[in-house]
Amino acid sequence: MLRLKSAWLAARLWLILVLGLVGTIAIISLPSSERGSTYNLEVGSVSSQDILAPYALTYNSEVLLEEARQSAAAEVSDIYDPPDTNVARQQLDKLQTALQYIDNIRADTIATPEQKLSDLAAIENVTLDTDQAEAILYFPDSTWESIKLEATSVLEQVMRSEIREGRVEEARRRVPALVSITLPSTQSQIVSQLASAFVAPNSRYNAEATENAKAAAREAVQSVSKSYANGEMIVNRGDIVTPLDVEGLQTYGLLDAPNTARTVAIRALLVLILGGTWTLYAHRVHGSQIRNVRLATMLSLIFIFVAFVMQLMLPDHTVLPYIFPAATVPMLLTIIFSPGMGIVTSMVIGALAGFLTPRGLEVSLYMMVSASLACLVIGRAERLSAFFWSGLVVAISGAFIVAIFRFPDPATDLLGKLTLLGAAVLSGMLSASLAFGFLLLVGSLLGMTTSLQLIELSRPDHPLLQLVLNKAPGTYQHSLQVANLAEQAARAIGANALLTRVGALYHDAGKAIHPQYFIENQIPGQNVHDQLDPETSASVIIQHVSDGLELARKYHLPQRVKDFIAEHHGTLGTSFQYNQALNAANGDSNLVNRKAFTYPGPRPRSRETAILMLADSVEAKARADVPTDEKELDKLVRWIIDDRLAQEQLSRTDLTLRDIDTIRRSFVSTLKNFYHPRLRYPESNQENQSPATSAADQRLSATPEA
Repeated sequence: MLRLKSAWLAARLWLILVLGLVGTIAIISLPSSERGSTYNLEVGSVSSQDILAPYALTYNSEVLLEEARQSAAAEVSDIYDPPDTNVARQQLDKLQTALQYIDNIRADTIATPEQKLSDLAAIENVTLDTDQAEAILYFPDSTWESIKLEATSVLEQVMRSEIREGRVEEARRRVPALVSITLPSTQSQIVSQLASAFVAPNSRYNAEATENAKAAAREAVQSVSKSYANGEMIVNRGDIVTPLDVEGLQTYGLLDAPNTARTVAIRALLVLILGGTWTLYAHRVHGSQIRNVRLATMLSLIFIFVAFVMQLMLPDHTVLPYIFPAATVPMLLTIIFSPGMGIVTSMVIGALAGFLTPRGLEVSLYMMVSASLACLVIGRAERLSAFFWSGLVVAISGAFIVAIFRFPDPATDLLGKLTLLGAAVLSGMLSASLAFGFLLLVGSLLGMTTSLQLIELSRPDHPLLQLVLNKAPGTYQHSLQVANLAEQAARAIGANALLTRVGALYHDAGKAIHPQYFIENQIPGQNVHDQLDPETSASVIIQHVSDGLELARKYHLPQRVKDFIAEHHGTLGTSFQYNQALNAANGDSNLVNRKAFTYPGPRPRSRETAILMLADSVEAKARADVPTDEKELDKLVRWIIDDRLAQEQLSRTDLTLRDIDTIRRSFVSTLKNFYHPRLRYPESNQENQSPATSAADQRLSATPEA
């Protein structure tokens, strides 16, 4: 049954891994312009690197041919028809009609002068000022006849030349120069006004002839060759690809047509390599954690989401890749697992980003370095300020990478450099903010114990700690001592020091239900266990574990903190009561129920709970034995550790012998600071210890193990 359950768990984990990889491959294979390859370019895209001609080549260029033909056609002038004499006759007839009308006005003897001026102003297309109109009315007939003849002659001369549409004003400007210089100024102006009014275009644009001429010019250009020398630059890195560039690449066979199957295969291979590396590291270093199905599912979804955001922000963008919060997920995994896991994740994200962007090396280093440094700074995020400092490190390191790559680059102007520096700062802010938000979300969804929760639980005003303080003050002080002892040891071996401290604060919370049964809460000389039989005494002591778990459920403590309550005694026994029961049975162990004197367990299953077990036992024994120097402290600690190892209480943890030795030295150092042992001085002949003190020591050493 156990083997079947294990196989089912492995199958689910493999399924989650496969779905995560497939989802990531599908996301990054969404249609977009090609990345990571020199040769998959199109007109208007930006070349990611220099492309050189592999050999000398001369070919007939269709692009240059079309440009040459367009240039030849553009040089052909528009063609107009010859001047139309009919138009000249029509305009002369119109002028004669206008002059005859003026003759009639001059000859009218009935109309008043004002009415005559009004009639002259009504002549269509002819604009005369008042002085000119009055002069026309009062000119002698001979003078007027001269004006009429001159106006007719000037208009005829103008209309004999070519006047194209749109160039009428140019022709009218020539009229004054054609008027006879023998005429006085006033008469000359009147002639110009009359003749100019009837100038009209007499040459029409011939569209058909023009197009035929342009077509002939285009056809005259037969071919244009393009040559590349061996090693000559075809496309410069960072240049926008032109049609001529594409033609050159196609001629050399360097420009591949988009191949969807190949694109997906390449991306699948990349994801498999990166995903396999990450998974192997997670399995080797955090195997027990990664086998959690809910956590594995959440991680797969996170990586798919990250790939989706990268696909939106990285390809085809200049600034957005530098805003992308690459450090968010590495910071989150650092808090959940370890800095190593965060750094490996940074490498994976950076490599994928480098593949998806044209400036691959720059973007890859930008994300790898900034995210890795953030992982090293944030640690376990035991303080809210850790997020601020991590975000600041992301911003500063990102700015450095931008400066290294962009400041020497003449293609990036000052505004572009400042924009990228601002993007680096924004990336740091986003990374820290999103890491904090995701930590709360993931902790809530997975029931994980986050550092922020632990910080809240460590506050002295927590209701359960207040209950312990008020009901069992001795236990509270004992828990503080154990917390200090365990925290230092956890920090020394690289375990979760904050979790260890919080677990130590709550590990004996169950004693608050019946505080009088535990020595640290009793009044000296009033030990209630003296009135109880050994089995009842043991059951009351053992009961504090289940009472603690009940209080933990009532006050909604996280599961990892509950583990400290359940595991801090493992499957040890209450040896004092057991020995009492054994003595009462005349040494016959068959008459004593060993199970009644044994804690239900389980044994410690993590380094943190194992440290608590050792710290709890060491603190209790040190308080009972009162060692007087460092040698006795070391002997006491060694005895506790050897005893727990002999009883196989640490067999389910991954503590190494080096870890255990480090824990021992940490305990000794911390206890030395607690008790401040001094050198022993020679004693006088009389005993320095009072009988009362000796009796107290005897009671303390005989106290039931708590």
